[in-house]
Amino acid sequence: MEGTIQRHWEYICNHNKENTKILGDENVDPICEDSENKFEFSVMSYNILSQDLLEDNSHLYKHCRRPVLHWSFRFPNILKEIKHFDADVLCLQEVQEDHYGTEIRPSLESLGYHCEYKMRTGRKPDGCAICFKHSKFSLLSVNPVEFYRRDVPLLDRDNVGLVLLLQPKIPSAASPAICVANTHLLYNPRRGDIKLTQLAMLLAEISSVAHQKDGSFCPIVMCGDFNSVPGSPLYSFIKEGKLNYEGLAIGKVSGQEQSSRGQRILSIPIWPPNLGISQNCVYEVQQVPKVEKPDGDLTQPELDKTEVLVTAEKLSSNLQHHFSLSSVYSHYLPDTGIPEVTTCHSRSAVTVDYIFYSAEKEGVAEQPGAEVALVGGLKLLARLSLLTEQDLWTVNGLPNENNSSDHLPLLAKFRLEL
Repeated sequence: MEGTIQRHWEYICNHNKENTKILGDENVDPICEDSENKFEFSVMSYNILSQDLLEDNSHLYKHCRRPVLHWSFRFPNILKEIKHFDADVLCLQEVQEDHYGTEIRPSLESLGYHCEYKMRTGRKPDGCAICFKHSKFSLLSVNPVEFYRRDVPLLDRDNVGLVLLLQPKIPSAASPAICVANTHLLYNPRRGDIKLTQLAMLLAEISSVAHQKDGSFCPIVMCGDFNSVPGSPLYSFIKEGKLNYEGLAIGKVSGQEQSSRGQRILSIPIWPPNLGISQNCVYEVQQVPKVEKPDGDLTQPELDKTEVLVTAEKLSSNLQHHFSLSSVYSHYLPDTGIPEVTTCHSRSAVTVDYIFYSAEKEGVAEQPGAEVALVGGLKLLARLSLLTEQDLWTVNGLPNENNSSDHLPLLAKFRLEL
């Protein structure tokens, strides 16, 4: 019998880039206690490992005893974890469609969750689910995103995303909605061009869903398996809101492999104009001049292909997005600098799973004329500690007797600042 891994809650206050205070494993963090008139909620992001994908990639699980790999053993363990942590929002990846219909969705509904699901395109067996507690939220909109595009040769992969707009149930105060996004980007380490384009498509959908009538954005939580490591260009783009990709090798984008010999460089622009997404990762609205008909009516002319194309000269190698996103995790242990990992199997142990969120804007009020682009930021209150590769091999890696995916669940507790 393998041992169990110990994970504890790290309580975080005055959370900003310069000052992160970890208060250890106490039940109540006294500095975080002021929660009157505040809405608090928890989020889990978890790649639960589709059974079909496990069986198609059995070489990754040679370290495992066969019985722990059976779905009949794995699903009760995964459900036990979900019940134990009791998160208000679940963002699940690699949710296999047949298991979702027969077991996963009914089990989660019996625990008080409402579930939304987006299956991957093509003949892929799995997809992404977002489930939330009826008691905490009502559903405003469901927005699936398919990254496969028949008219864009670059986008020939079947990955998907899902974006929900949720309304917190707060009796006493008006609250902004919260935009929750979930995705599983392409794995292939050599195809950073596809990964960046998939991310841009997700960000464009988030921008559209989170955009409010006054021009601001509601708070955002973006979860998923991004198949990119901390510090990589793709990761840095999410956190910093900008990326100059001139001269960047496509295999360097996700940071999953070190050598870039013989790799081609990202083209400028990465994706073609007919995708309809700008370098600012928003949907482009084509301004087409109206043409007066002989009877005096104004009409939209039929678009000729050439009219839609934007010339390459206008496009720089700079990608941008509008959001101020922070990562729940810092990715390295504070005392030793040893990397945390979120996935571990026979071939590798790395971080590829994340929870990103709209951080509160600090000090904006002091800047004259500064526009606040966010209504009601999110304050990170706590996170469930991650582990090192060495920690995981003490329990024979993942999956094992107690942890039934090759990924660990990520968990965060937030407060919505009203």
